[in-house]
Amino acid sequence: MSRPEHARTTPHSGHMTPARHPLATLLAATALAVALANPAHALPQRAAAPARCTDGVDSRGDSSVDGREITWEDSTAYDDARRHAVRAWTERGRGLGRVTFRPDDPFSYADLEWTDTDRTDGKWHNTGAAWSGRPGTDVVFMNDAYLADGRRYGATRWRRIVAAHELGHALGFCHKSLNWYFTLMERGVTDLPADGRPTRQDVTNYRSLWG
Repeated sequence: MSRPEHARTTPHSGHMTPARHPLATLLAATALAVALANPAHALPQRAAAPARCTDGVDSRGDSSVDGREITWEDSTAYDDARRHAVRAWTERGRGLGRVTFRPDDPFSYADLEWTDTDRTDGKWHNTGAAWSGRPGTDVVFMNDAYLADGRRYGATRWRRIVAAHELGHALGFCHKSLNWYFTLMERGVTDLPADGRPTRQDVTNYRSLWG
């Protein structure tokens, strides 16, 4: 089953604390994955070898992938961001088509649900979105508190970046540090690629994990 990863939404040096979760404890189950207040940096991309994680490892077993696909259920208002995230991680020309995505149907079980929340409390403070690994269907939460129209990151660009980062968690990728790599799996949204697509380093990690 998927691994929950808690990413602090405070400054860039903050750490994430992995935790196994009871069903009743949402915050303990949720990968609060995108910090919203980090300064942007410019580092060279390094792709000769897979990037190491700030904690844990990239893992198929800690993903939402069933076999070689993720079936998803849509309960989010941010459909454009969801569609972008899927496109970003399935660019066959870059070798990213090994895991496929399709909508759930009456004859299949949803591996991942896209849904929305509106919270600023606790670990949700300054958190734009979160992936939650759960028994059964995993969840990507898009947080209206920061992503809705008129809010700090309520623009298409930011929503797409956040959604692509969270889908990276669903694919089994944990957080990397900008101190080491330029990657879509850095914690802070303003440190992520402006186009919301996996970097060369992310592609290397993808191929290492998924072939």
